[in-house]
Amino acid sequence: MNPKPRLLIAYAHPDDESFGLGGAIAKWVDAGVDVYLICATNGERGTVAPELLQGYNSIAELRLAELECAAQKLRLTEVFKLGYKDSGMMGSPTCEDSECLWQANVDEVTRRCVEIYREVQPHVVVTFNKYGGYGHPDHIAIQRAATKAFHLAGDANFVTGQPSYKPQKLYYSSIPKRQLQLGITMLRLRGIDPRKLGRNKDLDLVKILENVEPTHTNLDVSRYFTHWDEANQCHKSQLGGGPTWRMPLTLRRWFAPHQGFTRVVPAPAHNRVDETDLFAGVTVDARRQLQAAAD
Repeated sequence: MNPKPRLLIAYAHPDDESFGLGGAIAKWVDAGVDVYLICATNGERGTVAPELLQGYNSIAELRLAELECAAQKLRLTEVFKLGYKDSGMMGSPTCEDSECLWQANVDEVTRRCVEIYREVQPHVVVTFNKYGGYGHPDHIAIQRAATKAFHLAGDANFVTGQPSYKPQKLYYSSIPKRQLQLGITMLRLRGIDPRKLGRNKDLDLVKILENVEPTHTNLDVSRYFTHWDEANQCHKSQLGGGPTWRMPLTLRRWFAPHQGFTRVVPAPAHNRVDETDLFAGVTVDARRQLQAAAD
């Protein structure tokens, strides 16, 4: 038996996996980790240039095709698509759509996550922080469901028709506080309001900074920026990663060589960086292989 470490990412939109964790995923896969993804929505609220829709029946179809491209580039083991509608930004009319993720019953979303956890049996789970990174309602919704599911998956009293399974570690993706502070300062020096960024002026860096959570794990992804870029470029409808990815490669490796994570389970004793590997302390067993053989 040669059991492999397994990691499950629970994110909201097609492109979250690449823009947020493309370098980290490439590194994990190179290290022999099976990486799985939950994509909770179809991304249909994203703004898309009309010419990119040629050959597609809808924005959702285009966005999901871009996700398939990125999944191949990143060598994801499997992608689980929950199929909820994209809610759009907080306070927008689309957030009131009964079929969007923000309006979905959290118990229903949690149950679907539990079923995936029990099927995949990941050793490590990664999702957004409590603020959803930048306050997007879909990010917050999947974070709540993924976190709740982490604890319920190992509860034999929570019945899904599958054996219970308890993942060993839970992380939130974190945002470097110093980089945010520097970015806010530089924007203000250029006369740009850091509270009104992005194509729709609805990205607030100050609010993001106020909701930053401690970083406990720093993963060196400096060798994987090229892989990261290739995955980003699959999401052409979303600007392929945005202007920040056009920073020269050498400068990016110097400025942001690490991907940070907040360790939630097991709870850290101190709020400081004490890991360089999400699988530190994880026991990788052959449970899935033995179970498959028995079936």
